[in-house]
Amino acid sequence: MNTDVGLSARLDRISTDGRYLIVPMDHGITLGPVTGLVDIESTIDGITRGGADAVLTHKGTAPRVHPNKNGKGYIVHVNGSTDIGPDENDKRLTGSVEDALRVGADAVSFHINVGSDYEPDQMTQLADLCSRAADFSVPVLAMSYARGPGIDEQDPEALAHAVRLAEEVGADVVKTAYSGDAESFGRVVEATRLPVVIAGGSRGTDRETVEMVRGTMDAGAAGVSMGRSIFQHENPEAITRAVSAVIHDDADVDTALERAGLGIEA
Repeated sequence: MNTDVGLSARLDRISTDGRYLIVPMDHGITLGPVTGLVDIESTIDGITRGGADAVLTHKGTAPRVHPNKNGKGYIVHVNGSTDIGPDENDKRLTGSVEDALRVGADAVSFHINVGSDYEPDQMTQLADLCSRAADFSVPVLAMSYARGPGIDEQDPEALAHAVRLAEEVGADVVKTAYSGDAESFGRVVEATRLPVVIAGGSRGTDRETVEMVRGTMDAGAAGVSMGRSIFQHENPEAITRAVSAVIHDDADVDTALERAGLGIEA
């Protein structure tokens, strides 16, 4: 049982009964002002109405987040890179725990590419972030990916290593890629005591998105931290509602799609 009351309170603000539906929208640094992020205010309003537990951005967009998040949780991401720079895997610090607290965050997040040339520096930075966050009882979401030369980014053994690293350096929640099926992802979930959430990746069909979430939950994961599949949807509120039905109500795929008014796709 967690005896850190501040940490527990903040984790409760970014989850519901230990399950997580987080929508990261930190992509403005990486990709620029893409669809869904230009009018980020409307997107945040829709996804939080649809059932998201928390939204995630860089610190500079905090003034656009708070008036539109409908009382839901807020996470500040503290490193990044661009897709037009020399190497997108080379994530650099963009903020601190103190920065996040100043802009009203409930938690911080950090991206590490395990297996990349930048892993040593990123591991040190993540460990330091976890130590500093503990001083303030602030939860750390580690976005821990298996990503580097010769690495299969969906290999369950590599993903298991990535999530275990996050636990070892002191994170509270860990996000990683989905291995592709519930059976193999179960081995990833078993590699750590931390709540495991998956990334959504580039957008697929509504059914593919919800099937991935269903497989994730069947594997024993704690939820998702899903960005483009949600914020670039033509109806972010509806797809959030479908994903929420699986995570928070244990709905099957067809029920979730129907409940969200998205219909049954072939």
